[in-house]
Amino acid sequence: MTLLKLATFNANSIRVRLEQMLTWLDRENIDILAVQETKVQDADFPQSEIKAAGFHVVFRGQKSHAGVALLSRAEPDEVMYGFDDDGDRDEPRLIRARVAGINIINTYVPQGRSVDDPVFQYKLAWYGRLRALLKRHYVTDDLLAWVGDLNVAPEERDLHDPKGNRNHVDFHPEVREAHAQAMAWGLVDVFRMHHPDEDGQYTYWDYRVRNAVERNVGWRIDHIMATPALAERSRDCWIDVEPRRAERPSDHTFLVASFEL
Repeated sequence: MTLLKLATFNANSIRVRLEQMLTWLDRENIDILAVQETKVQDADFPQSEIKAAGFHVVFRGQKSHAGVALLSRAEPDEVMYGFDDDGDRDEPRLIRARVAGINIINTYVPQGRSVDDPVFQYKLAWYGRLRALLKRHYVTDDLLAWVGDLNVAPEERDLHDPKGNRNHVDFHPEVREAHAQAMAWGLVDVFRMHHPDEDGQYTYWDYRVRNAVERNVGWRIDHIMATPALAERSRDCWIDVEPRRAERPSDHTFLVASFEL
């Protein structure tokens, strides 16, 4: 049996955070890292630096926003980009691959802007499309992880001010229900499995909020979800807050889960 470490990280520009990210990967001995908001078109993606650090990498991106990547020490196979239904493929927001025997779905779910914006309805539909993708291609006996910035705080304890943010696009009842419906396909929140009673555990702190990290004014919107078959192999799941305190940090930090395979 070996211990595999899977992490997710919204980089908010992979080129800006690259050195910090590679240092962290080496220090923490991470096997697979799902990255969101790479914010770079494919031609300019820093794949040579990542490969030199000992990782395989697959990616889809565009200028200025969105973009996803999957870094892994083992070579991935069965790599797919975007949705495969009749709608917008939305490739800069979704990568699927099989790595070290685990099916990984790395997603950057649309944020939604505001509840009266058409993008919010797109976000709700996006969750429905993700559940349909799961149903088409996988079963709950598979070793599968759905990871990334899902832009939802599932419960009141997953954000600092649930009352004040009740209509926020990442906490609105409709988006929590859409997320719950996707989870109902047959997934486990790995962080909550290991920390069922802990409040104030966050992965994102807004740059615009003064002293947000020190005051812990945050949100838990980055997640590692797993099928029961994979979740039962999980040995731990934790949030590393320190990278958010670094110089020029992302507004998110790393979430990590370990699995015995």
